[in-house]
Amino acid sequence: MAVELTILAWSCVLLLVHIFAAAHIKTKQYGTKWNMGARDETLPPLDPVGGRLVRAQANFLETYPIAIICLLGVVIAGKTSGLTAVGGWLWLGARVVYLPLYGMGVPVVRTLVYGVSMIGLALVFQAFVSG
Repeated sequence: MAVELTILAWSCVLLLVHIFAAAHIKTKQYGTKWNMGARDETLPPLDPVGGRLVRAQANFLETYPIAIICLLGVVIAGKTSGLTAVGGWLWLGARVVYLPLYGMGVPVVRTLVYGVSMIGLALVFQAFVSG
């Protein structure tokens, strides 16, 4: 199996971690009745950690479709290489590190880690679109 598909498989696990981390914090703040209900009521803002985890999840979801397209694209197009594998692992590794940094409210380093993830994605994208 192509390394890029392995990266995509692990990215699914990371997506679930994002979803459950945010849901856990929201349930802790709003209660299990809220979690199991229709969630129609207006709620107070999330505490800082909860808000950061929700924003981290949204941030992941903003670039995740691009990663899926690029990683699948290089596999389908037969353009996988050591560089696409490195790019994919850079993207995934940085995204794994990004979540706790955002959750803990670490500025600057979090943004640098995000930049590393984008460099990884750019490496895969470049291979995908190259002639």
